[in-house]
This record gives sequence, C-alpha cells and structure tokens, in this order.
Amino acid sequence: MTALSRIFLITGVSSGLGRAFAQGALQAGHRVIGTVRKQEDAQAFAALAPDRAMPLLLDVTDFAAIPEAVAAAEAQSGPIDVLVNNAGYGHEGVLEESSMEDLQRQFAANVYGPVAMIKAVLPGMRARRRGHIVNVTSMGGFITMPGISFYCGSKFALEGISESLGKEVAGLGIRVTALAPGQFRTDWAGRSMDRTPRSIGDYDKVMDPIRAARQAKSGNQPGDPARAAQALLALIEAENPPSRLFLGEDALALVDQKLAGMKREIATWEDLSRSTSFPG
Repeated sequence: MTALSRIFLITGVSSGLGRAFAQGALQAGHRVIGTVRKQEDAQAFAALAPDRAMPLLLDVTDFAAIPEAVAAAEAQSGPIDVLVNNAGYGHEGVLEESSMEDLQRQFAANVYGPVAMIKAVLPGMRARRRGHIVNVTSMGGFITMPGISFYCGSKFALEGISESLGKEVAGLGIRVTALAPGQFRTDWAGRSMDRTPRSIGDYDKVMDPIRAARQAKSGNQPGDPARAAQALLALIEAENPPSRLFLGEDALALVDQKLAGMKREIATWEDLSRSTSFPG
C-alpha cells in the first residue's frame, strides 16, 4: 500500500463497470471493498488481490442491512475514502405496459440503495472532513430514449440527489460526482436488462426497432470498461472534480444535441414563460 492509496467501497463488483472499476483501483494500489450478492462472486472477487480485494455480501436493496454491513467493513478495513455507487440495472419497457412493481424495483436498486449507502458513509466522512462519493448514473440521467422511462427516471433522480448533496457537503471536505456513462461493453443491455413483455400493438412502431437495435448492439458497444476505470481514477485524483462527468463520445454527442434542442425550445416559449409574474 502506497502513501496515496485509498480505501474504495464499490457496489456491484461481480460484473460490468463495477468489476472494471474495482480492477482498475486494485491495479493502482488501492484497497477495495466490493459488494456482491452471491458467495461464489465473493470468492472470485477476493481472488483478484487476496490482500486488498475485500468482498462484502450485501444486496443494496436490503436497506436495513446497509448500516451494519458498512460499519463492519470499516472496522475490518479502515475508513472509506471513496464510495462508488455502481450497483443497479436497466429496465426496458413501455411505460403503459410496465407495472408499478417494475417501477418500485427500479428505484429500489438505482436510487434508494445508493442513498442508503451514502447515508451509511457520510457520518465518517463528515467527521474526517474528507471523502468522495461517486454515483454512477448514465447519459440516460440527462438524455432520454423511448422504452426506458423507468430507468431514465431513476437516473434523473440520482443525478438530482447527487447535485444537491454536493452543495450540502461542499463545506465539509466531501466531494460528490455523478458519473454518467454512455454505452459501454458490458451486460447492461443483455442478460442484465429486465425487459417487460410487449402487449400493446400501438407501440410496435416505436419499440420494435429500438429493442432490436439494443439487443444487436449488446456486446459491441463503443465504450471500453477498462478505460472507464482509468477515468474514475483520474476523477478521484482531481483537485476540483466536477459535479457531473459524462463518459463516452456517444454520451457527449447526445448531451450536446439535447442542450441545443432545449435552448431552441426555451427561446420559442420564452414569452409565455415570462408571462406568469405579477405586473409592475
């Protein structure tokens, strides 16, 4: 362990970006507490670096278990310097076809779980007057696409929480960043995607091409998870990290497109927007 090494707590390290983030941090000499939900995944994670990869059996949707689990991890490994809220999943489905239970599960994993993790580490970070919280959102937390409304809603929520939290803790030495990836070569659009069955023909024209394209692109996405891990490490080392960091050329292009459209729409409706104040 070097003088610059940190203790990371990364949720969802069994696969995808979470595994890449953990591997990158371990290779850089850091210690990583990684949450997994299965014992076999815990063993596989520990094998990455037997002295520095520390698995933590935890489902982030088990909110009541989080404080004790985090406290036990810190008692064993030391105070957490960096929390990376990565665990989550994607839900694909037309809103009208999707159930309220689908929505509740999506928000439990993508919003409530991360917030519970934040609440567990904040007291220690606040007492030490240092720490960095990285909430992995998505370009879908700023741009939207049909067929993933629940997913976009959850990521919009986490973006807003991150930005507001950052303002609450800025004077306490704690930094907060929403890390918003574009399309990366993970299982997100494959086996990790929860898909609601189609049932309403009126949505076929919008949904069928999108679903087919997403499934065809799975495994061929442009983003390299290993490079995303290097970007995370650079973010952690930054003296003045951003409140939001997009990852990927696709994310930047779509964000630029949305911002331009927003500016046009605001200008078009500016008079009506300004018409609501008391006169005088």
